[in-house]
Amino acid sequence: MLDVRVNCPRVAGHSVACGSGGVGALRLGWVLPVISGLFCCALSLQAQTSDSTTTDQPNNSWTATSELTGGDLLPTRTPVRITESHSQNGNRTFEERTVQIQGMDGRLAPYQEIEMETLQVDANTVRTTRRAFGPGVNGARSLIQVAEEEKHVLPSGGSNVLRTTFNPDLNGKLQPVQREMVETKMISKDVEETNTMVMLPNINSGLAPAFKTRELRKRSEGNTIESKKTTLLPDGAGNWQVNEVRQATTRQEGTNRITEVRVSRLDSEGKLGEISHVVSKESGSVSGEKRSVVESYSIDVPGTARDSSLHLVERKTSTGPSSSTGEGATEQRIEQINPGDPGAGLRVSILVNDKMAPAPPGEQSTVTIRARDTNGSFGTVSVDTTKSDRILTFQIQPTPSEQPK
Repeated sequence: MLDVRVNCPRVAGHSVACGSGGVGALRLGWVLPVISGLFCCALSLQAQTSDSTTTDQPNNSWTATSELTGGDLLPTRTPVRITESHSQNGNRTFEERTVQIQGMDGRLAPYQEIEMETLQVDANTVRTTRRAFGPGVNGARSLIQVAEEEKHVLPSGGSNVLRTTFNPDLNGKLQPVQREMVETKMISKDVEETNTMVMLPNINSGLAPAFKTRELRKRSEGNTIESKKTTLLPDGAGNWQVNEVRQATTRQEGTNRITEVRVSRLDSEGKLGEISHVVSKESGSVSGEKRSVVESYSIDVPGTARDSSLHLVERKTSTGPSSSTGEGATEQRIEQINPGDPGAGLRVSILVNDKMAPAPPGEQSTVTIRARDTNGSFGTVSVDTTKSDRILTFQIQPTPSEQPK
């Protein structure tokens, strides 16, 4: 058995969490539910690296192919191939992602296909349409979901966004299943407010308000950004009740950045209580060395009952110095509580290595996940190899790996 517990990042506005893919997968929010959450860690690292390579790059067209296979700890993992493509023509951008999994006959078969088209209508309007397809009757390609988004940038500096998701009914006719309205406005030069309303199906076969959020973001002197996001739910009597409050503070101190996020949620007695506290520290150097440490505190500790206090339950450490050598590696160490001995504190449970190198005419990266088994030894869980014809413009070099204890 594996001693592996991974908290994967979620993509706001989508019903499923982390998926697997090559470069750009997390950025687009595409998902593959059948793949284990272990791939989320690797792809989180990979997405960070990929985003940094393309910040100032036109990158009009590229294709990437990822091969996901199991390791010695999970040798029976179903092989997966993910192919992504990106093309741009004038004010229109088209992106496609196809997922194939190995069938009983040993051959790869289509599992999911996502198409996303973005149109820059004018200087202030962007329209995006995403279509998801899956195997239908007799394996034929079948439309399973359509999501439409239109964003308008206002002269005041704010914006209005309308997102609508449709699913086909039994007759194949598209029916709205979710609508999200987001309004952002500038309260003052340093204060921004965002109000979001999410509507979901009700018993009358229509859409009704399900929850709403209000977020205030304030920039203060000394490179400090503070935000407070409040989530409200209907109480059944026509009133809105606060259910969750998320407060975040980010401070920039030279090349170092510290972010703290505190989440409070309504308990069974109707009182708001703090349930989690996350502290992220990112540091850099003149030579380009980068290091980040994320410590998560929670009232829920594996293997123990709640005592209403916050406890350190996870620490993620990522390293990845940069250089101009044309190749590099990023390492992430995940320390977690052992449910069998929660009083012993954190121990290294997962190691993720992402190696990237130029592979003319583009780049190649290999993400390897190792995990601790119940005997305390580390073995390979999975290997994800991605080849892309996108030109690599920013690289990071390997750093020595510490011996896990």
